[in-house]
Parts: sequence; C-alpha cells; structure tokens
Amino acid sequence: MIKPTIEKIKIGSKDYPPLLAHIPDPPKVLYCRGNKTLLKTDCFSVVGTRKLTPYGREAAEFFVRTLSQNSFTIVSGLALGIDAIAHKTTLDVHGKTIAVLGSSIEDRYISPTTNFRLAIDILNNDGLIISEYESNIAAADFTFPRRNRIVSGLSLGVLVIEGNERSGTLITARLAAEQSRDVFAIPGNIFSPKSAGPNSLIQKGAKLVVHPDDILEEYQNLKICLDKTKITGRNPLENIIIEMLNINSPLSIDAIIDETGKEAQKIVATMSLMEMDGLIKEVGPGKYKINTK
Repeated sequence: MIKPTIEKIKIGSKDYPPLLAHIPDPPKVLYCRGNKTLLKTDCFSVVGTRKLTPYGREAAEFFVRTLSQNSFTIVSGLALGIDAIAHKTTLDVHGKTIAVLGSSIEDRYISPTTNFRLAIDILNNDGLIISEYESNIAAADFTFPRRNRIVSGLSLGVLVIEGNERSGTLITARLAAEQSRDVFAIPGNIFSPKSAGPNSLIQKGAKLVVHPDDILEEYQNLKICLDKTKITGRNPLENIIIEMLNINSPLSIDAIIDETGKEAQKIVATMSLMEMDGLIKEVGPGKYKINTK
C-alpha cells in the first residue's frame, strides 16, 4: 500500500535539504511522503524527454544503474520517458530515489496517472515523493518549471539525456546552471531531434559524458571528504557554513555573510572558532575551504 502520511518540512528546520535552502528561490515548505532522510543524502538528478528513443532508454539505464550503485540518490520528476526510467532503474538495483511532483502528493493528484504504480513502488522501497504544493493542487503547465528548480536544487549535478531544443528538460538544465550545479549531457545523433537539446547544452559548456565514470570522477574528492571525514559543526550555523563550503569552495567571508544573511560579527566569530577547531582553513586573504587534513 502507498504510504498515507504526509509530512511538512519548513525551510530552516533540521530536516530541510541544505542544498535546496541555498538556491535563489527555495520553496518555503516541502510536503513529503516516504523516507525524508533521503533529503540529506548525496542526490543527483537525471532528466530528459518524455518520448525517449531506444538509445535514450539504454543510456539512462546504463548511467543510473552505476550512479545508484555508487550511493547517489537519484532525483527526477516522475514524468513519462527518461524520468520514469531513472526511477525504475534505481529501484531495480535496490537504490534510493526521490520523485519531485508538480502537483500535490495525495493519491488522486499523482501525475501522470500511468506512473501511479511507479509512485507506489518508490514509496514501498524506502524512496520519497515530495512537492512544494499543499493539498488539492493539480499539475498544470506553470507548475512544472517550478518543480524543475527543486529537482536541480536538491542535487549536486544534473544529467540530461535526450530532449529537443524546446524541451522542458532544458529549463532544468538552465536552472541548474543558475544554481551553480554541474550540468552533464550525453551526446547523441546530430540528425535526431531528440539529441538537439543535449548537443546544444554541450556546445554551451555542459560537461560531455559518455560513461558513468565521467560523472563519478567529478565527485570523487567530495565523496571522500563526506564519507571519510564526516565533518559536522557544533551548531546549526556551523553546519550551514560547512554545507556552503562543500558546494562551492573556497568562499570569502563576505560571500558567506551575504548568503546566510547573518550579522558580520557573528559569522566572523563563528568561522574563527571553526578554524581553531580544525574544521575549516584559510586558503587566501579572507577565503576559506573545508579542512580535509
């Protein structure tokens, strides 16, 4: 049976995903069904066309299988096509997945209805379904771009697999870039409209990938840092600063003050204590990074 409990997570609470909190327009509230601890894991988004080709299906299965087996939580939007393949493949290898909806998350609003069974499978396999929309909100054209910013905002990076030049997938890629997330794209047939989106992204600077290892190598040092050192602060503000430095490092004190909205005196004092405790280190005038020792 699909899990009935809906939990409400407000921004600023301990359960709110730290990466999402730092995007330009974070949702004030997340409505969740399932394993909310996944919001604090290393997430990676896989997105693409609803009308996939056999090439797109094979590529999605190949990349998602390996990423999931390497401890990434796979995030997508429960749409037809690439999204559904991303969720299904993750479940096939007993991985963890988060589905972000452009509607409320009650049974009757899960969209598309053809993926309702997939939603059940996600929840029954320790996955998570989330949305920023409270009860009785149906999916609409305007809700999907809003949904897409959460898909990318939860994640360290986004992989684009197939999509035409006007695809909603490219909205997710643009939002990811605006959020300072890594954008990866799988190249395709230059004569196929389904490959026009990824090929265009590559021309504009997205990272071309032909094997899952191309992505894993990008995060090898980060995962070593997170998995082996398990750096945590002594209070919520220290943890916020650590999360910021994990995402983008080195950072100046001024940037941290601007991002957190805290008083300069409080940030300076906190970071001085963190440096004394060996959590961070100065790598240039007023610039800091995580101290991995």
